[in-house]
Amino acid sequence: MHKIVSPFDLTLIKEITLVGKTEAEKALTTAYSLFQDQSKWIPAYERIAILERTAEIMKSRIDELTKTAAQEGGKPYTDSKVEVLRAINGVKIATEHIGQLKGGQVPMGLTKASEGRLAFTTREPIGVVASVSAFNHPLNLIVHQVITAIAAGCPVIIKPATTTPFSCFALFEILKEAGLPDGWCQPIFCDRETAEFLVTDKRINYFSFIGSANVGWYLRSKLAPGTRCALEHGGAAPVIVEKDADFDSMLPALLKGGYYHAGQVCVSVQRVFAYKSICESLANQLAEMASNLVVGDPLDEKTEVGPLILPKEVDRVEEWVNEAVKLGAKLLCGGKRISETCYEPTVLLNPPLDVKVSTAEIFGPVVCVYAYSDRDKAIEIANSLDVHFQASVFTKDLDIALDCVKKLNATAVMVNDHTAFRVDWMPFGGRDSSGIGMGGIQYSMHEMTREKLMVIKSNLL
Repeated sequence: MHKIVSPFDLTLIKEITLVGKTEAEKALTTAYSLFQDQSKWIPAYERIAILERTAEIMKSRIDELTKTAAQEGGKPYTDSKVEVLRAINGVKIATEHIGQLKGGQVPMGLTKASEGRLAFTTREPIGVVASVSAFNHPLNLIVHQVITAIAAGCPVIIKPATTTPFSCFALFEILKEAGLPDGWCQPIFCDRETAEFLVTDKRINYFSFIGSANVGWYLRSKLAPGTRCALEHGGAAPVIVEKDADFDSMLPALLKGGYYHAGQVCVSVQRVFAYKSICESLANQLAEMASNLVVGDPLDEKTEVGPLILPKEVDRVEEWVNEAVKLGAKLLCGGKRISETCYEPTVLLNPPLDVKVSTAEIFGPVVCVYAYSDRDKAIEIANSLDVHFQASVFTKDLDIALDCVKKLNATAVMVNDHTAFRVDWMPFGGRDSSGIGMGGIQYSMHEMTREKLMVIKSNLL
């Protein structure tokens, strides 16, 4: 039995049995059999109806879904409610894009050899999808990895994070209630060894992974030939702040981007490079705001920063911050654990560039601020790590903004906004060691289909 506990007070939520390879094989057999028999495929209009009902049921259970996500994941109630609303909207987006899964005409008759032919493409489901999810958005990530597969017409097997399975189970039950036929979505609660057995099976056509880079790249190396994949890992998001930046709008954005979900987001604000004349003022004002954030029980609607997902993560963040301070970083606020599960929102000024808070993803409530005099050098430092996901720049100068957008190595650069901005219909994903493939509802749906070309030869053409 595996114990699921509240990340805030470590009280037991429920014990769940971890399943093994026998159950994984059964899930694979079921999903593969469904896909191989095209008479069992769910027509587009039925998928639309099922997902419309799914969204309606979710809307009727917003508070219940919010409390489940907040209790198991530790994200504050207010932010968890936003996640639930996003998840509902994600289902709607998927529903709307089912009709956009289409091909197009390929011109013929352009050469003598191609005359008398009509050609066009269609898009069809890619096959069985295996999804492995993360803890930090326990409902919305499942929507991105499950609803997209169903919308594309693929049977999906989903492994939720072992710390946050209940939002996944809740969505699964809602899908059944909405009329999804048996076998088209199968949650599997298993250990890493069983997950590897599942995703590397040759019957898997598409593998979706959200989590650590080490695990993601390892599993990719073990995939069966022909299995397509999308990997979403972490980053150490950089921000460039020019001397003309608007502090009134910038500081609240940096605060939100740095401490949302206690910094446990793959695109959290982590490294802020500020022009030297404004650097200390920015850092001190951010520290003052961070020190006033309410840290505590995620189920309390007044809480702004909740716990880290596991006590060992508090230990790690504490160790990294202590290292930075010992080697020269100026601690402006925080720097201490509040409890076994919570850590103070922290601001570090000018930590060395070779310590862990400067070179690795913190995934905790810590923001580092660095002074620069040469913007190109700051961008060079920002780009120097292996991880590249989202970045941002704050300036009123359009030329400087465009220059930063061009030079920052990132899949997305926000101008006058924090690095953690996202809506679910935009492309989203890391580059280099931060991932491969592109997420976003309609982008994932497209990836979960493949093109088929039909060429018709006729004397009538």
